[in-house]
Amino acid sequence: MKLYTAEYFIKNLDLEGHVEGGYYKETYRNPFPFKDERGERALSTTIYYLLESGQVSKLHKLNSDEMWFYQYGSPMVIHTIDENGIYKALHLGLDFEKGQNPQILVPANVVFGAEPLNEDSFSLVSCMVSPGFDYRDFTLYGAEELCNMFPHCKDLIIRINGR
Repeated sequence: MKLYTAEYFIKNLDLEGHVEGGYYKETYRNPFPFKDERGERALSTTIYYLLESGQVSKLHKLNSDEMWFYQYGSPMVIHTIDENGIYKALHLGLDFEKGQNPQILVPANVVFGAEPLNEDSFSLVSCMVSPGFDYRDFTLYGAEELCNMFPHCKDLIIRINGR
């Protein structure tokens, strides 16, 4: 079995840097728009997303549901903090005995971030956002703001988002 590298996927999937960390490429934007209180939007969007060991998806929030699908490499930990301040570490991968799942839903308005589980590796996933991703629905938080919102998660917040 051929082992692929992060560089292989970055090159062949034409991934580029993402503002929250890692690399991505939008692969689908539903062509049938609809209107809601925020304006015209796509029904759904899909991306490839890759994080290398040591990289993180900084804690952020979407106003839409996001479904994560495991593709290749290290399992991934998705850190979530819901509106009630409840923290969960969700494991995206294929090892069911270790509590991993090949797809994970992050509901709208949940603060979340992610990182590869294994060192010296990378995680390749796909994400589908519904209603479709729009930067108007995206909030990337600073560590201080998150620490004020969720002081019980301060260590995680500083590790993922920095100081």
